[in-house]
Amino acid sequence: MRAVRLLAAAPALLLASCGLQPLYQGGGASGGQVSVAQGLGGVVRLGDVARIERGAENPYTRFRLNGETGVGMGIVRQSGANTLKVAEDAKAAIEEIRKDLPPGISIEIGLKAGRSGINAANKAAMIYANYLEDDEDKKLVLFQEIVERCEAQQASDPKNANAWYYYAYALGRYSQGISITKALAQGLGGKIKTSLERALELEPKHADAHIALGTWHAEIIDKVGTLVGGLTYGAKKETGEKHFQSALALSPDSTIARTEYANGLAAMFGRSRLKDAEKLYAEAVECTPADAMEKLDLEAANAEMEDD
Repeated sequence: MRAVRLLAAAPALLLASCGLQPLYQGGGASGGQVSVAQGLGGVVRLGDVARIERGAENPYTRFRLNGETGVGMGIVRQSGANTLKVAEDAKAAIEEIRKDLPPGISIEIGLKAGRSGINAANKAAMIYANYLEDDEDKKLVLFQEIVERCEAQQASDPKNANAWYYYAYALGRYSQGISITKALAQGLGGKIKTSLERALELEPKHADAHIALGTWHAEIIDKVGTLVGGLTYGAKKETGEKHFQSALALSPDSTIARTEYANGLAAMFGRSRLKDAEKLYAEAVECTPADAMEKLDLEAANAEMEDD
């Protein structure tokens, strides 16, 4: 839920300076009618000092199903668990949930949910492969499967920004698995960049795509150097950092934006920006994870801080 956006920088001080006493009182269907202070012959309501909205915390990440706003959930099995049993148990749980759903609310399974289901399935597989799968060969297979689904989705739904973003993400992780140098020789670097640029053309405020494109510039420079990276692939330190900064501006509370920014600074600038990278890691471990993916990334950031 998006937090209340205060119109005053420090509402408590503002109220005090006006000779008003804080009065936190609930009531009423609208949050804007909540009384927060009284004095000078009147009552100040929350709607007088703040704008209240009901919506996603990150307004640039949306899940749509059949034209309606929905909630996407990815179920990832633990290492060693039986895949078939996890799937069967999940389906059984969904059938139980369906019995108690209120009118107008429905639930669909995975790929049956259409384009949104494909995106949810790809993200769940992406999280599992990147954070939980220990077998490197299995990781590569999972990333290849995501790439194939995204290619089909791009053909059928070319204006779906996430079809391009998940394609680039999976291909990028696949490239890291086989080595960046080898991936560049196979022409994968250009495909990743083109796909991320397409995602940002469709959704300029796609924070994750900005992170991924910043990482692309950092990885190229780290592996082939600033000169070759710039002349051959168009990778630039300044452009990479701008994408990381854009991601943080769009998702100021993101753990992943900070850890990837820190990794990018280390890759592009080395020891000259080490203090900045350490500061970002320190900020990352203080963030509250927004979802399972950020929680896993936070654990990685904590491990990085402990190693230092």
